Amino acid sequence: MRSIWNGAISFGLVSIPIKLVNATESHSISFRQIHVTDGGRVRYRKVCELDGEEVSSDEIGKGYEEADGSIVPITDEDLARLPIATAKTIEIVSFVPADQIDPLQMDSAYYLAANGATAAKPYTLLREALKRSRKVAIAKFALRGRERLGMLRVVDDVIAMHGLLWPDEIRAPEGVAPEASVSVREAELDLADALMATLGEVEIDSLHDDYREAVEAMIAAKSGGAFEPSEAVVEPAGGQVIDLMAALESSVRAARASRGGEGGEDGEAEVTPIRRKAAAAASPKAVGGKKSTAAGGRPAAAKKSATAKSTSKTAAAKSTGKKAASGSRSGTKSTASAAAKKAAGSGAAKKAAPRKRSSA
Repeated sequence: MRSIWNGAISFGLVSIPIKLVNATESHSISFRQIHVTDGGRVRYRKVCELDGEEVSSDEIGKGYEEADGSIVPITDEDLARLPIATAKTIEIVSFVPADQIDPLQMDSAYYLAANGATAAKPYTLLREALKRSRKVAIAKFALRGRERLGMLRVVDDVIAMHGLLWPDEIRAPEGVAPEASVSVREAELDLADALMATLGEVEIDSLHDDYREAVEAMIAAKSGGAFEPSEAVVEPAGGQVIDLMAALESSVRAARASRGGEGGEDGEAEVTPIRRKAAAAASPKAVGGKKSTAAGGRPAAAKKSATAKSTSKTAAAKSTGKKAASGSRSGTKSTASAAAKKAAGSGAAKKAAPRKRSSA
């Protein structure tokens, strides 16, 4: 990789010669401006406002525009004479925990490469010290005509540096948060937690730019003459959520279905808010999600008691029939049988008879 800056890391009295290399690259597809009627390139010419003549690159310098529109010329020699200690040095000023750095301050990222064999030992020393301390180094450096703030950390076996914005370059989020006072219910937070848990984590390396791939495919098709334009499918813009609970429940079901149909073969899953689970388990009515009642509307315990009483009466009736049959010496078998049938029928009738409810 091509270096964009050569200098040294100042680590106390230790100096580490390094080369600065861009750690990121843009894969965005760039377009040229063309003349629509004939497809010719449209270029910009740098023209002097005073004489109207086109100016070449070696004739262009820097200048600062005053409030009244006048220009103060600034040369490279003027900038080189400024007393900037970090002109060719990345000066480490402190070491802090990584969580003290606000991600809003993050800017461009660079790799720092050891410049030469003599830089290998101090470079490795700083890298291992950063690893063991589990901290990041805050440094000042100058690049492209201005002094900047940076953060050094270890990536694999390389020291990386993130350019940081100065604290006064971070704007306060005034007027950004909703002005209206909004309260969020615990049940809504439970569903939001369930949705977050269902979505889970994702491998960042598995994400890719779908739009860029579509643009590349379209360019390849147009270049080969096989492009057939089709009407774009535009998803409707999100409107006002009328029922937030319903939307969250649907989101959880859809997320579970997309991740293997958890919660059922068809991906449908009953969403029970976390804080309601304990109450649901403790309730005597919650058996399989339904109230356990008898067919006639009475509780199961009442139905069991009524059945026991009916069975007891039937048994007593049968016993009476047997005693009557054996006590009658002159009776015949048919008489005893009839008495038993009559007693059994009486018990069955009492069992089938519905229990009268109290009017109280």
